[in-house]
Amino acid sequence: MAVSRRSFLASAISASALAAASTHLTSSPAFAASPPGDVVGKITVGYQGWFACRGDGSPIDRWWHWSGQDNTVPPSPSNTTIVSWPDNRDYTRTYPTLYQNLNNGQTANLFSSWDQQTIDTHFKWMRDYNCDTAALQRFNPFGAEGPIRDGITAKVRQAAEAYGRKFYIMYDVTNWTNFQSEIKTDWTTKMSAYTSSSAYARQNGKPVVCIWGFGFNDPGRPFPPAPCLEVINWFKAQGCYVIGGVPTYWRQGINDSRTGFSEVYHAFNMISPWMVGRTNSVGGLQHFYDNCVVPDVADCNANGIDYQPCVMPGDLQSRARAHGDFMWRMFYNTIRAGSHAIYISMFDEYNEGNQIAKTAETQAWVPAGSGILALDEDGTFCSSDYYLRITGDGGRMLKGQIALTATRPTQPVVGGQPPQSGNLALNKATSASSTNNGFVPANAVDGNASTYWESSGALPQWLQVDLGAASVLGRAVLKLPPNAAWGSRVQTLTLAVSANGSTWTTVTGPIGITFNAATGNQATVTIPGLNARYVRVTISGNTGWPAAQLSELEVYAADTVENTPPTAPGNLTVTGKTSTSVSLSWTASTDNVAVTGYQVLRNGEPVASPAGLTHTVTGLAPGTSHTFTVKALDGQNAASQPSNAVTVTTDAAANVNLAAGKPTSESGHVQSYGSGNVVDGNANTYWESPNNAWPQWVQVDLGAATAVSRVVLKLPPASAWQTRTQTIEIQGSTDGSTFSTLSAASGRTFNPSTGNTATVTFTGSSQRYVRLRFTGNTGWPAGQLSEFEVYAS
Repeated sequence: MAVSRRSFLASAISASALAAASTHLTSSPAFAASPPGDVVGKITVGYQGWFACRGDGSPIDRWWHWSGQDNTVPPSPSNTTIVSWPDNRDYTRTYPTLYQNLNNGQTANLFSSWDQQTIDTHFKWMRDYNCDTAALQRFNPFGAEGPIRDGITAKVRQAAEAYGRKFYIMYDVTNWTNFQSEIKTDWTTKMSAYTSSSAYARQNGKPVVCIWGFGFNDPGRPFPPAPCLEVINWFKAQGCYVIGGVPTYWRQGINDSRTGFSEVYHAFNMISPWMVGRTNSVGGLQHFYDNCVVPDVADCNANGIDYQPCVMPGDLQSRARAHGDFMWRMFYNTIRAGSHAIYISMFDEYNEGNQIAKTAETQAWVPAGSGILALDEDGTFCSSDYYLRITGDGGRMLKGQIALTATRPTQPVVGGQPPQSGNLALNKATSASSTNNGFVPANAVDGNASTYWESSGALPQWLQVDLGAASVLGRAVLKLPPNAAWGSRVQTLTLAVSANGSTWTTVTGPIGITFNAATGNQATVTIPGLNARYVRVTISGNTGWPAAQLSELEVYAADTVENTPPTAPGNLTVTGKTSTSVSLSWTASTDNVAVTGYQVLRNGEPVASPAGLTHTVTGLAPGTSHTFTVKALDGQNAASQPSNAVTVTTDAAANVNLAAGKPTSESGHVQSYGSGNVVDGNANTYWESPNNAWPQWVQVDLGAATAVSRVVLKLPPASAWQTRTQTIEIQGSTDGSTFSTLSAASGRTFNPSTGNTATVTFTGSSQRYVRLRFTGNTGWPAGQLSEFEVYAS
């Protein structure tokens, strides 16, 4: 199955803090090359519609996009592709999985997009929350998923017509090798028929088609500019309005964008740059506003192109959402920059956690032990439709129906008080019997275990928190800083609760509580269902310091399910590798219950469950890139957030050309003799640099840093290529910008009597980019090369 763009993520780019912004401007639809239509001036949502279940009657009869490696088996925590759990209460038909029951006791079922009622429900939500248009994703229809995609398209048409929404076809060319011919066949024989529907989106009177993936600088989309431009112009000749789903840095041709695609990008009627995975913080959005959105709008305005940037809710599992502030800042930034339309990434993307569709509100609606986060992950209760409501308000701001404002107008819950959930003490009012210097009581409820309260004067001393309202309490979690410098200590304490702040009921104590850095410097005290507003901890002894000390006092309601995950493992490091194995180590996690083991994941899939802090993954293919993370598991099967990721390429097998078919770049070329010829495996095609302009260079990107120690350089073997000596320096780089010399500049002789081949060996080192720098050629005034082979040994 083709890997979609959802799995193509770039590194987050740090940015300065957000500047203060006015909240009193009036918004109105921005100037665009085109008048308002079904996409200009509208909210479009990316719609996958790609979930299927065994037994749903679909042509694929698989747990399509729900399960992991084996999609014939129902999804479970170890066989899954999703990171968010849908709120399934609006579906009339769902299918049982192998997850444990939800924490509220209900069975863990999932919906199928093949059921018409599912798609009807989604389009009803689009109508109810003012989503104007759906961009229906269409991947290579000539592959295994073609029949189900065809069926889903018909179901989307029916739902769009029934609920008064628009839709259009959005082709994704990821891993679609023969897209240039097949996309035309698919349009003329199948998809163009849908343009007769009253629900099919039109812009400027033309049916809308989007092509996503041209110009992306990654192996799944290796296409050169010419066939891409030809396809765009073909669709325009069919009378279509063509949208381009393009890289974030399309305009500059850097980072996620290939060079040489400017003409392709500017051929589109509308530009829609991708943003998923570019940043996970509100502050990080400022960089993209300053460096991408604002100049992008200017470029599109200057070239008569409509501009449709992405707005996304943020990856829920990465805790990026900030209870709506992240998404609203994107709305505000794109609209104040003068964008002409907005594309929501995505409507139903439960696989990457960027969905706006209804989602589990609290842990009560998530499978037990799954480690999946609910919308209240930061302690703020959000209704399951919260991000649909934010999208509706963002659309009104785009259309000038409400004022442009940096302040989110959408509240997490409509009317009434949300149910008690999460740490009830977080950021609540505190008081204490005394304070030592700056170690104030508020440090104990700030959510940061590294800050703490410390008393002054003789023990006993006390700290208390006002929860703001009475709740039936279930437990308190007491913490000291997790730093190992906080050696083990025993604090003798009493925990008491009160409904009014004056009459106290002792829950436990005095009792000695051990805080041990090796187990996270934390302890849990049970509060057996007492109704209280105030919680007080009185400390009468401390074996580690002559004062009372607490870094966090967390309080949880009685009906809150225990799902506090361990902290993420730290400092994941590659300690060794061979051609078939990678050795890893990491630092220990902590948990309020106990860490019982770890889970090693390769490319997002679990591969081992070690008990200790090291593991060697075996059975890997030589010369392949793998990304590893590690999660911690506790005694209640809750999983931590993943550790830092490490990407490593196993050593190449002997005599494997690491450069074959890999991306290349160059200082320049003449006629059709481009750099791609040096890695095509054909010694009769070649690269030739501009003439009489030294130095010149050609390089190959191996895809990941790997050991290299030999290159083989070739010219065409024909005797017509007479003997010549080229002066070539061999350079290497891990980042593509800073290069070091692997073999100094020297004359490399190419003689047709010995195959016109030159082999150069050098001291082995780890490199991702290998460059040849030409400064002379006795046979022609340019750099020339037909094959550039790179070997590990």
